[in-house]
Amino acid sequence: METTSSLSLPVHFVHLIDGKLVLGSAFSKGLFANHQGISSDRVRGLVVRCSTLDHKAEASRATEWRDEFNVIKRRDFMGLIFGLSSLFIDSFDAKGAGLPPEEKPRLCDDTCEKELENVPVVTTESGLQYKDIKVGEGPSPPVGFQVAANYVAMVPSGQIFDSSLEKGLPYIFRVGSDQVIKGLDEGILTMKIGGKRRLYIPGSLAFPKGLTSAPGRPRVAPSSPVVFDVSLEYIPGLELEVEEE
Repeated sequence: METTSSLSLPVHFVHLIDGKLVLGSAFSKGLFANHQGISSDRVRGLVVRCSTLDHKAEASRATEWRDEFNVIKRRDFMGLIFGLSSLFIDSFDAKGAGLPPEEKPRLCDDTCEKELENVPVVTTESGLQYKDIKVGEGPSPPVGFQVAANYVAMVPSGQIFDSSLEKGLPYIFRVGSDQVIKGLDEGILTMKIGGKRRLYIPGSLAFPKGLTSAPGRPRVAPSSPVVFDVSLEYIPGLELEVEEE
């Protein structure tokens, strides 16, 4: 059944009559409101369709955000790959040019290298050669005594493969007791405390089996020549004996 109502407000209104949604309009006080009846089933269908559209819109927005996020992730990942690639390329270029990838501590700096050019080379019977960077004071270490020495070990090209300076502590060993390679043993035996020396060690007095290369370090081939810069820091037992005298 359809009913009518009279309203005094000049507005559009909506109300439910007999299970129908009534739409009406009032033009002036006392006039009849014109209205149409819309079944509740149609309203429910309209609500369902609106809800479905809302869900589709939200799903569409979520898809767009996900796609955009994936693009950003891919861009960041590619940026990381290119950054790492440039680091490897720079490192490769430095090695190809014969340059160390970073500055490492040395016992002989650039000034020392120039001065060393005018220092005569001493050659021993074994084939060991050396140049004194600085002559120390006091006695030389007797065979079997412990010595504390700093060293920088290099291949002939000047690339460092081992160094006590990088470890922050001098290397302690018994000199003349085969605890180090023969060329280093022989070279330190004639040094004095506080002295610095460059040893040119032939392959026969170096590493018979060679050394495997550590990351960023050159490989030492079996029985290949090596160069050691050595400084004799102190001789623990000998220093005590000298003080007692």
